[in-house]
Amino acid sequence: MRKLSHDEISINRSTLDKIHTVKKLPVTVLLNSIRSSYNVGSIFRTSDGAMIEKLILCGYTPHPPIDDENKGNKDVLKTALGSTQSVKWEYIKNPIDTIKDLKANGIKICALELTENSKSYSDSNLYEFPLCLVVGNEITGISQDVLDLCDYSIEIPQYGIKQSLNVAVAYGIAIFELRKIFDLSNKV
Repeated sequence: MRKLSHDEISINRSTLDKIHTVKKLPVTVLLNSIRSSYNVGSIFRTSDGAMIEKLILCGYTPHPPIDDENKGNKDVLKTALGSTQSVKWEYIKNPIDTIKDLKANGIKICALELTENSKSYSDSNLYEFPLCLVVGNEITGISQDVLDLCDYSIEIPQYGIKQSLNVAVAYGIAIFELRKIFDLSNKV
């Protein structure tokens, strides 16, 4: 077994000038008041790996610089390692109107949250694409006002003493499960 070189790996990857031609996973991801810029940067990288449709940063979620006026958070850029250029994203302070707009366009809203009715993240019967996956704060999760607008919630089972995973890790597990389900349902 030989480890592939960077050049060998890059042969099968898209480039920034051709990223618009890549078939995207029809999932918009809404981050609701994530507090760590490192988690946000990690979520950007994972979003690039799964090639999601769009990332919406809300509340006090740190975001990359938007322009010279709005410097944003440079720590997001450090962890994202360039993926802020390949992942379509925007910052919107209040998530409520965004979720209402998505719902008005027929998009189901799925919370990655432990609730009294949450289902397993791997239940392929839950998902209708396109959809919006909502991810919440590292400590408090998704706020109740946002959760009230969600159509359903999914959870990742825990087998140890902790109740949940790091938000960026949980997101990675969930988004790649969605990628797998989407890819399998769209095979010819």
